[in-house]
Amino acid sequence: MAGDPGDAPEVGEGGIRSVLTMGSLVDPSGNEVQFPEIDGKMIGLYFAANWYPKCEAFTPVLAAAYEQLKERGAGFEVVLVSCDEDRPSFERFHRTMPWPAVPFGDLRCKKRLSERFQVEGIPRLVVLAADGAVVHPDAADLVHRYGERAFPFTAAKVAELEADDQRKYASQTLEKLFSINGKEYVNGANEQVPISSLVGKTVGLYFSANHCAPCIKFTTKLAAIYSSLKGKAEDFEIVYVPMDKEEDGYLRSCRDMPWLALPYDGVPSRALARYFDVREIPTLVVVGPDGKTVTRDGRNLVNLYFDMAFPFTDAQIRLLQEAEDEAAKEYPQSLRHRGHRHELSIVSDKSGGGPYICCECEEQGLGWAYQCIACGYEIHLRCGQNAEGGGAGTA
Repeated sequence: MAGDPGDAPEVGEGGIRSVLTMGSLVDPSGNEVQFPEIDGKMIGLYFAANWYPKCEAFTPVLAAAYEQLKERGAGFEVVLVSCDEDRPSFERFHRTMPWPAVPFGDLRCKKRLSERFQVEGIPRLVVLAADGAVVHPDAADLVHRYGERAFPFTAAKVAELEADDQRKYASQTLEKLFSINGKEYVNGANEQVPISSLVGKTVGLYFSANHCAPCIKFTTKLAAIYSSLKGKAEDFEIVYVPMDKEEDGYLRSCRDMPWLALPYDGVPSRALARYFDVREIPTLVVVGPDGKTVTRDGRNLVNLYFDMAFPFTDAQIRLLQEAEDEAAKEYPQSLRHRGHRHELSIVSDKSGGGPYICCECEEQGLGWAYQCIACGYEIHLRCGQNAEGGGAGTA
């Protein structure tokens, strides 16, 4: 969670107008909004910018929760505090929202709000009570995970939601995961496949979309691994959870994928994405034969270990890491690489290594690498050995 309600600085005195000190707000059409329209409501100060993809992705999530709370008469209002650099960008972004904003030209107020609430990253949603006291310093994470259910964003509500999550995860089965779909099947190439036929298998839930370039790239790799595991007669299946914006994109995705798919319907896909807290695509969530979640990090494991990651359990990953540690002993401690002017030194996650993108093959790496500490240049051990122009240094 981005922040604990208990850590919030108190404001309180003077009410919400002691926080929002401008004369009025503006609606998405540019019309004035007077303060009596928001007096007495809980306020979410939404710090965001048109140019940042995470804000672009979060805004419709917040808008959906906002509209549902409005229908309920919950007494919640959002006020945009724009971080955009020019007025046209602000106006374009604001038109995608149903709530008012601090006027773009009121730079003094925006700066004061950013400093007061120590805003260092966006998107950020600072929730204030009607008297101006901070209820939650950053509820964006809560809205992403729980939607309108996060209201009123108090510590007690957060504890209730997290306890409910734990109960759901503890009783999770494959049938329950797909029950929100309202159907007892998923789509195969030319048939409807009963969900019951997946019980007892390791199942990958693949959140992806045809409009997403990283998804297209990963789908190709995942398809090769899927084929390899099928060739080994492993009890493994993948179900596409579509995040496509249009049905045409969904159909194109299905044509490129050799596995099963949920029907094109935004409701079950969004519900599963929220349940597994999917923030970006592609994401591969792996569910074990018992119906419990094995990992939400299947994409990274596939990138790192290919089909050897199967069945994606902690025990399997430990075995692979131990094998990597042993194999690393046979590599030279340093080498020269054609792609970099400095000598590269071998590192592990215990000696300066960590997650990285290999500068040779542009695939993900973790832990062991050849690294230039001064420049941040990193490559896989195998890429250092296999690359033409690579040369051993000290053994």
